[in-house]
Parts: sequence; structure tokens; C-alpha cells
Amino acid sequence: MKDKILVIGACGQVGTELVENLQQIYGNSQVVASDVRTSTHEVFTQSEFVQLDVLDKVQIKNVFQKYQPTIVYHLAALLSATAEAKPKLGWELNMDGTFNIFDACIEHQVKRIFWPSSIAVFGPTTPAIHTPQRTILEPNTVYGITKSTGERYCEYYHNRYKLDVRSIRYPGLIGWKSLPGGGTTDYAVDIFHQALKQGQYDCFLGPTTTLPMMHMEDAVRATLEITEAPSNAIKIRSSYNIAGVSFNPEELTQEIQKYIPNFTITYTPDHRQQIADSWPQSIDDHIARADWGWQEKYNLEKLVVNMLDNLK
Repeated sequence: MKDKILVIGACGQVGTELVENLQQIYGNSQVVASDVRTSTHEVFTQSEFVQLDVLDKVQIKNVFQKYQPTIVYHLAALLSATAEAKPKLGWELNMDGTFNIFDACIEHQVKRIFWPSSIAVFGPTTPAIHTPQRTILEPNTVYGITKSTGERYCEYYHNRYKLDVRSIRYPGLIGWKSLPGGGTTDYAVDIFHQALKQGQYDCFLGPTTTLPMMHMEDAVRATLEITEAPSNAIKIRSSYNIAGVSFNPEELTQEIQKYIPNFTITYTPDHRQQIADSWPQSIDDHIARADWGWQEKYNLEKLVVNMLDNLK
């Protein structure tokens, strides 16, 4: 029997590109995209799209009964900066939504589920350089707290209910196919739009704020690779560290200026600076590389060229 894929939270940055890739792999008819909101992106006209609120158990039951998915990608979440503005909603959506989907997966005997974690699980007490897989998790944001708690529940659901859940800790994600979604690392997407449109950018983080980043193509590929890996290759059932490239706004600006020499940047750090300061600067991901063969393709130079070429 061919797998039926359900993508929840499909209209976000990762979801849009993930749906496109899944359509190419499984065929349009085997992919169902869902989100609480609708999108005009053409990718959602290729497969069936259904509105789904992860806090609505009746809606969830109806969707699972109708489509009988065998593989689920549960991406619905309130991101870091947005969750700080609405902390109670952040907890409710990120945690209750996850419980609802995990329970539905068990009830409907879903074969595999992917759930994304984040570098937000780390906090100011975590080693900031080459942050190891197993380390101190003391996040100080609602988003980080929900992701850290979610990791524990991934492992719990796997151990208790044998739910085949897979997860990776996304770093900051940079892609040209969708707009920023309310995250602390979103400057690294917006800067390209402003460089091309205005020739100037006012950054909400300071010039030397180094953070782990990743091109969206690498992130989507990692998502597909871990979900498709043999079950016995997945040794960690909380969430895997994965790394791409680390840089700060000043380094990114210098790379952009190689192609747009007159581009200028100013710095007006806001509430997101404190969030960024609590996160790692670089990630040790040797376990993901050993267990299921993770390998990034984009360094900073390739990332900048790709973004500018496509956004032009």
C-alpha cells in the first residue's frame, strides 16, 4: 500500500517547501496539506488542502478518519518571538496541539510521525560553542520550554506507546520561497528582501550575534531523510542536533556586499536580542551524521548566492 502523507501546519516556512518535496516523491494525490489558515501559494493547489486547528479534537478525528495517513509531519507551532508576545497561547498551541496529534497517530495506527524541535531548547547555561547532543536544557522562552517539554514527550510516547516519532532541532532557517514567520532568526531572511528592494536593512539583532543557521533546502532534506530512515537507525527519540552554518549579521552583511556593494546595515536590537543571546553559537551534530547520515550542503557563500539569485 502506498503511503498517505499528512502535513500539519503546512503553510509555514518549512511546511510549504516540505509539501512541494513530498509531492515530487509520493505524487500529488498521496499528500494532504493542512493548516489553521489558508494560503494562496500554488503548491497547495496541487494536492488536497484541508483547514485544521490542532486544538480542535473533533476536526483532528475527522481528518484522520477521512485520509487515513500513514506518515504525519506535525509542524504547527507558535514560534519564538510570537510566543513571547502570547505566552499562554504559545503553551496551548505547542503542547496541547502536540498531545492531540500524537494521540490521533496512536488511535489511527500511523506508521511514523515527524515533530520538529529547535535550538530554542537550549538556554543561557548551555555550552554555547559546539553545543553537544546531550547537555543542559534550561530554556528561558515559552517556545523553548514547549520544545524541551515536547522532546521529553516524544521519547515518552515512543517508549510507552511505541509511536515511531522522529525529530530534529532546527537552527535558524533561511529560504526564499516563503516570508519570515515570527522567529528570532528571521533577520537572516528579511535582510535579503531589504537588500534587493531598499539597499538598506535595520537589524533587530546586534552585529556580532552569532547563531546556528541552515538553508531551507538542507532543513527540508534533513526532515525527509530522518523520517525515511530505517527505524533501527534512529537511536535518539527526543530530538537530534543538526548543524548547517554559523554566522552573525555583520558577517552576513559582508557576504551580501560582495554582490550588492552599496548595501548598508544599521542595528536596533529589540526584545529578540535577549532571546538570541540565550541560544548557542554553534552545534555539534556528529551523532546525527553517524546514525542516519546527515550532511549539510550549504555554507555561507553558497547560501547568499542562492538567496540573491532566487529573490531577484
